[in-house]
Amino acid sequence: MKIIYLTGFLFLVFTFVGGEVHGQAAEKPPNREYDASLAKKLGADQRGMKNYVLVVLKKGPKYDAVKGKERKQIFNGHFENIGRLAKEGSLLVAGPFDDPSGDWAGLFVFNVESVEAAKKLTETDPTIKAGVFVGEYHKWYGSAAMMEIGRIHNTLTP
Repeated sequence: MKIIYLTGFLFLVFTFVGGEVHGQAAEKPPNREYDASLAKKLGADQRGMKNYVLVVLKKGPKYDAVKGKERKQIFNGHFENIGRLAKEGSLLVAGPFDDPSGDWAGLFVFNVESVEAAKKLTETDPTIKAGVFVGEYHKWYGSAAMMEIGRIHNTLTP
């Protein structure tokens, strides 16, 4: 009888000593889908992530004052600038918010390491220059897969 209890006790001890009971996580199995060359190409770190700068475009001091033909010209330049920055690979995501009651107008996600670099890029935008929008800048750590959005988006638009 003592042997049965001792065997059961030893089984429990050996089962739990190397596992979670002592706060040690079980070893994570390797990711079979991991593509080291793609991770390197996209600038991914060991977590598959990288640094970006997110810019929230808010209504600027001249948001309501700029109207008509002038506003249309400014926004045509805004869209051209977005296309240029996207083609260069600096701008990964851009788009408007649909909340007329708030002051958030849109966003940019830039493939840059610093807020200063993002500010230089937004300074080229006609809506920023005209005071229609102002930028609010945030460093953001996100998936390196963001780098593929432009390529994927191009396959979705006729």
